[in-house]
Amino acid sequence: MVNFVKFQGTGNDFILIDGRTNSILNTLPIKQMCDRNFGIGADGLMILQNKVGYDFEMIYYNSDGNLSSMCGNGGRCIAQWAHQLGIGNNNKLKFWAPDGEHIAIIDKDQVNLKMNNVSSWKIIDENTIEINTGSPHYVHFTKNPIEDHPLFSWAQSIRYNEQYSKEGINVNISRVITPEQLQMRTYERGVEDETLSCGTGVTATVLAHAILQASILRDTKQIVHMETPGGNLAIEFSKTENGFENIWLIGPAKEVFSGQWK
Repeated sequence: MVNFVKFQGTGNDFILIDGRTNSILNTLPIKQMCDRNFGIGADGLMILQNKVGYDFEMIYYNSDGNLSSMCGNGGRCIAQWAHQLGIGNNNKLKFWAPDGEHIAIIDKDQVNLKMNNVSSWKIIDENTIEINTGSPHYVHFTKNPIEDHPLFSWAQSIRYNEQYSKEGINVNISRVITPEQLQMRTYERGVEDETLSCGTGVTATVLAHAILQASILRDTKQIVHMETPGGNLAIEFSKTENGFENIWLIGPAKEVFSGQWK
């Protein structure tokens, strides 16, 4: 029997398990637990573990049961839970994730998560960029309403093409409302479907927008707001000569319920 807590960050939902003293974790049926019909239901599952030099380590599994790369909303949710468990120093936590070190600052239900610097990307065309923000993302901008976009079929044609099928890639469609306000939808690899929100995808899309906007100045702190189907997030960042630094993913992270898996 395993105790769990379920969290969500703008509709991106996760099963969280305290692995600091639990010895049953290697046998967890992660895919079944994440199943929305026969399990708890979630986009992913995270295990909180001890790590020397850090407040905790975040181990992340996609809902297909496989270990995965960084999850931004997941990082915000597990940091909020760790804070509730009394881990860390006041409202600031330092933890280790699949893409390295992160800092999280807790402000009630809001969690500000420091993402890694980004120094490289690939411009595919004037509306499309491939960029890694802890997880790989394909970002395309359209002037059409994104709610009418056939995201599932379009994204699968990219995610499973010859270039990306082996490693997989997350696929995002975005529309610019104003230079400081965007909206987007995401198809996530490992979930193999649209999710209500994606933290690394929001980060990738905002940075892709900044790359394509010559008006965004270097060495000046910027903030861009993002509307996802599950709610609103914000990205704060600085554009530098070497890329992007001081990137913060900002938004809510809330507990949904807790229980036991037998």
